[in-house]
Order: sequence, then structure tokens, then C-alpha cells
Amino acid sequence: MLNTAQPTISLGFTPGDVLLVSGAGSGIGEAIALRAAELGLAVAAWDLDGSAVAATVDRITRTGGKAIAVTADVSAPADVERGFAESRRLGEIRYLVNNAGPSSAGDLDFDDGVRIAVGSVRSMTETWLSAGVPEGAALVNIASVAGNLMGTDSPWYCAAKAGIAGYTRHLATYRNTEVRSNAVAPGMTDTPRLRGFARSEVGQRSLEKNPMKRMATADDIAWSALFLLCPLASYINGVLLPVDGGWAVTQ
Repeated sequence: MLNTAQPTISLGFTPGDVLLVSGAGSGIGEAIALRAAELGLAVAAWDLDGSAVAATVDRITRTGGKAIAVTADVSAPADVERGFAESRRLGEIRYLVNNAGPSSAGDLDFDDGVRIAVGSVRSMTETWLSAGVPEGAALVNIASVAGNLMGTDSPWYCAAKAGIAGYTRHLATYRNTEVRSNAVAPGMTDTPRLRGFARSEVGQRSLEKNPMKRMATADDIAWSALFLLCPLASYINGVLLPVDGGWAVTQ
């Protein structure tokens, strides 16, 4: 007889394994933290905004999940070292999502933008790996369709996101005995950084070209990242996964 009971989603994760996700105070990072906790992972949630990431952790712990909040700037080496020390109070860190980074709307010099965006991903990853990681470790870097599948207005942002994808491929090739590495390339995503975009003239033009006729939700990106992290995806390595509703292929 067919079992019609509601299935429990786990994606093969072991309950209690630790995930560190940066930029978890809002948007994509917050969604990844919340959905990971629902899957039974313990979450080290990082963000520059201490009150925002504390709110994310409060949502997790109020529903019985396990999480800690870390206020840190991922581009500051001292913050990264301190943040990992705090995060390891949860246990060995098996999974890492490098999500934090400057907004494409930020008025950054090209060199500074690339240094902060790409350098912080490398700093987070190297600090994690240098202490040794458990078997089955995996990471996901948040890249973008910008710079990888299309050009957009911000030169440093395009270059940085392409750089993150390239660094991911390097890890997948040369650090594969330590960690399985993939990247997600979101398209237009309905997060606080793009609040009001869908109602703007350029937003309407962009959505008209999108086969799905909508922006992604933060959960659309979160579930894609968590799948790439999970043990069920154990033979996926070095992939850049576009999650854009098919927007890029119509350009």
C-alpha cells in the first residue's frame, strides 16, 4: 500500500552537523540558515548586522533548532578568525556557504570591489580548510548570472562574481580531497537589496524576458544551495548552477 504520510525532507544530511552561512541576517543567507535548520543542521549564522543575524537565530531557536549568531565582517581577517572560533562551539563545521558580499549597487572602486568580494570568499574558505574539515565536507559559493552568463552595469561586480566562480572551479579541481565545491548563480532575486525592482521600468522589462515571469524568492536560491551541499549531491563538484528562471538564456 502506498504510504501517503507527509514525507520528512532531509536531503541526506545528518542532524546536528554544522553549517556556517555568511550574510545570514537577511535575504538569501537568512533563507539558507532557516531552511538548513529545518533540515536538522546546526547553524552558525554570520552577518555584519548584529541585530539582524540575532533575529535570524531567534527564529531558529524558537522552533527548536540550534544556532548561534556571529557578528563579523568577512573581509576583515581578524573577524574571520574570531568568527570561526566562535562557530566551532557548535562542533566541527562540515558545510560552508559563502554568501556575504558587497551589493552591486555599492559605490566601490573596481579594485576594492573585487578585493572585498573575491578576497573574502577565499579568506573564509582557506581559514576553514586550514584547521581541517570532516569527511564529506562541502561548500557552496554564491556567484551570480552577472559576470558569468551576462554583463551588467557594475564592472567590479561582474568581475568579482566571475572570479568567485573561477575560484570555485579551482577548489573543485585542486582541493577535492578536502572539500566538494560548487557555486550557485542567482538571477533577479526578491530580497531587501532589490526591494522595489520588480515595479521599476527596468525591472518590468527584465521580467518580461524571464520565462517564469517573476523574480526568484530567497527560498528558490536556498534550496538550490542546500541541494548542492547535501550528501545526495555527492558526485556534483565544480558546478556553477544558474537559478534564474531561464532569464539568462533569453538575453
